Amino acid sequence: MKYISTRGQAPDLPFDDVLLTGLARDGGLYVPDQWPTFSDADWRALRGLPYWEIATRVMRPYVAGVIPEDVFADMVRDAYAGFGHRAVAPMKQLGDNLWLMELFHGPTLAFKDMAMQILGRLFDYVLSKRGETVTIVGATSGDTGSAAIEACRDREAIECFILYPHGRVSDVQRRQMTTVPSDNVHCIALEGTFDDCQDAVKAMFNDIAFRDARRLSAVNSINWARIMPQIAYYVAAAVNLGAPDRPVSFAVPTGNFGNIFAAYAAGKMGLPIAQYIIGSNSNDILTRTLETGHMSMAQVVPTLSPSMDIQVSSNFERLLFDLYGRDGAALTEAMTRFRADGTLSFGRNQWDPLKAQFTGFRMDDTQTREAIRAVHQSTGELLDPHSIIGLMAAEQRRADPSVPVVAMATAHPAKFPAAVEEATGVHPALPPRMADLFDRPERFTVLPNRLDGLKDHITSTLTTRGKV
Repeated sequence: MKYISTRGQAPDLPFDDVLLTGLARDGGLYVPDQWPTFSDADWRALRGLPYWEIATRVMRPYVAGVIPEDVFADMVRDAYAGFGHRAVAPMKQLGDNLWLMELFHGPTLAFKDMAMQILGRLFDYVLSKRGETVTIVGATSGDTGSAAIEACRDREAIECFILYPHGRVSDVQRRQMTTVPSDNVHCIALEGTFDDCQDAVKAMFNDIAFRDARRLSAVNSINWARIMPQIAYYVAAAVNLGAPDRPVSFAVPTGNFGNIFAAYAAGKMGLPIAQYIIGSNSNDILTRTLETGHMSMAQVVPTLSPSMDIQVSSNFERLLFDLYGRDGAALTEAMTRFRADGTLSFGRNQWDPLKAQFTGFRMDDTQTREAIRAVHQSTGELLDPHSIIGLMAAEQRRADPSVPVVAMATAHPAKFPAAVEEATGVHPALPPRMADLFDRPERFTVLPNRLDGLKDHITSTLTTRGKV
């Protein structure tokens, strides 16, 4: 399989080059040149299999010809062996045809582990085979950073720099990053928003001279290898609920659009998905786009669900690529206009197909607290401020009650203890292996939102580490 850029001006690449490249050299995002498709018999054959085996079969077409099948299967099995639940991503029924899929049983208690534990092993395999090293540069609104650090820590071929918005992540999220003592891990608290962090990472990748000199690679969901493993849990949920013999809908709390795009990818592979429901907080650019056909940036508002405090959802470009008929030039013009003006209006050719598949939903902080309290009282479940938005989106925006809808629980409630305790009076405890998290020393550097300063900091750190 080859991968192509959404902007149409970068070379087509095989999977291993896409893994190491991250962002395409023309500023676009890599996607498969064609979607692999499964037959109904293929989907049925996945029923009852352990999660790692479902994931292996789903991902196999995307790495074919690059990683031997037996090597890849061992990699996937090993990645999920340490998760805190034997099912890896267990499902709970909370109502009639209403399900919750828990994606937070990995080492950092967030759904990002579902992909990052694969990603770290993919980097090890490819870098070892090539005898190369990389510098990981990533932006996080909270959970990506700790999951990336856990996946990359202590790996000799990787130096890892994670940017997060200073003062805009939860204490647990921050400490999961800043208390890791590994010498190859470097945390940067950027004075700005997540969008500022993400823009800085993209700018470093678009500076070709800096990118090549420092051998940059990505762990954010701009890297296709981050999206690929996430497809698997949508498939696992659907086949366990009867697909392909009945359709399934999904509701996803959404920030950077990578998680919901993985569901879309499963649909492109032939999985019968009736509805994609996007859950937003007050930073509701995607919900507003679905309602109006106009995408317009607004000021980022800090909320109880900081991982969704985003106005520029990078992975939305991957969906737009399909909506623009995979015309890289047309999409480039549209995205350039959006970044220049802060607004983009879609024609019927883009908006109608978008509305036909996707539904938006929003909740503010007051509604989020009330919903956390109500669900706890009615079911006993403690949900974090992101997962509750997904669940409420499922309940209130499902189009057909006869179709099972699965809401994605993206983080353990203990990652956001203050918000959960305020809503329910219950303080969610961290797992025993993290009980001393607030006693561990922190290591991080606060930097202003200046690109030159960031590049200088990375260069000087690499120099000190003998990596330049």
